[in-house]
Amino acid sequence: MTHKPLGQKALSHKSPELQKRGAKALAAVPAAIEIDAYRTLVFPNRIRKFRKQLNIGSLLELSEKLPAITYIRLSKIERGEIFARAGELRDIAGALGIDAEELLIDIDDTDFDIAAWADPLHGGDRTDPEAERFAVLLAAALRRRRAADDTLTIAALEQEYGIAPVILSRIENALKPFERWNEEIRTSLRRLFAASDDAELVAIVNDAHMRGDLDAVLPMVANPQLRITKSRNRIAALRNELSAAPREDLESPAPAGTGGLRAAPGERGASRRTALERPLLDQPLGKRAAPSPAVSAEEIAAQHAPLHLVPVYGSPLPDGLIARTPAGTQVEAPRSSGPRTYGLRLGRPTLGAGLPGRSILLVDPDRFPSAGGLAVVTEEQGLRVLSVTLDRQGRMLGYSENPDLEIAIDEIDPVNLGTVVAALFE
Repeated sequence: MTHKPLGQKALSHKSPELQKRGAKALAAVPAAIEIDAYRTLVFPNRIRKFRKQLNIGSLLELSEKLPAITYIRLSKIERGEIFARAGELRDIAGALGIDAEELLIDIDDTDFDIAAWADPLHGGDRTDPEAERFAVLLAAALRRRRAADDTLTIAALEQEYGIAPVILSRIENALKPFERWNEEIRTSLRRLFAASDDAELVAIVNDAHMRGDLDAVLPMVANPQLRITKSRNRIAALRNELSAAPREDLESPAPAGTGGLRAAPGERGASRRTALERPLLDQPLGKRAAPSPAVSAEEIAAQHAPLHLVPVYGSPLPDGLIARTPAGTQVEAPRSSGPRTYGLRLGRPTLGAGLPGRSILLVDPDRFPSAGGLAVVTEEQGLRVLSVTLDRQGRMLGYSENPDLEIAIDEIDPVNLGTVVAALFE
């Protein structure tokens, strides 16, 4: 099995002379560049707030109730990194038993503080300031390069340089440090700027900034006011879409976990009790033993089935790996999981702040991973957790953030693969 290290510094593999050139170029970058520390957070929302209020500690647990939204997309929506669609907000709100509009935040409210909102989700997810600064400069340089050459259309960049539109947008908005792009993208950027190596690219971009060539473009990259305006307009549009749609009634699909029944429209709000809960809670104490007639025999049997307890393993190893060391404890796994399912204590946030280190993943080694989920790979030295997606050619790839890795899932023997079916937070 082979995988590519992406998290090394862009200049770390160069000769000492080239490293010195690159370091000198970075050191010369003025400190006055305005960098919006929250430029990746365009969609503040209340998903996490309601999820915590309902004791849904794991985003994977919520994801199981939302089959139409992949785990990765749901994570990005909750973290405010992408805008949700109106239909997605309705689905999420339905799974939480609230109105969709309650998930929206008025960012102009005097009580709203983007820093306070971001801290629980992104508090430990900070990037090297020098890497942040160069990402902004590179974004400005690429915008200026395209503006000066009419042939560098979005289509041409994809066809001739292999930079897909979504990647181009992320580069031009400085959403990822240069050294975290894979070698293919870095090679394309070097070709665009006629640089022979990463150190020369750093020098070219920095020289353009020192000459003032990027001054007109820089305010378009990391200006907090642009982010605020974008967020304000899109959230307002979502609010209008949601309010214009007819209110869901008892005939609309039921949220997961309610036994097929929805809360009556008049009962949404403070109590948020579902129709499944009401027949039991509203009866006298002596009559509460009888289940609601709406609950099926299968559901009653499932509620009384024996717990599926599985052993927990895990102790952290270098390079983001996890040793299969018995933890001496057991946790409950989903009843639908296979007989070989086990718990894996993560130990470190290898997939970013969305999946904290104090998590226990429930891993089914008899289930093959799918795009949008999480996989566990058995390597020679230990176990590795990856988020799974598909590239433009349909190849299945796995990613880790800490360390920054890209692994070809299709090249791994299925015997060495397992699927994360749930997660618990300690």
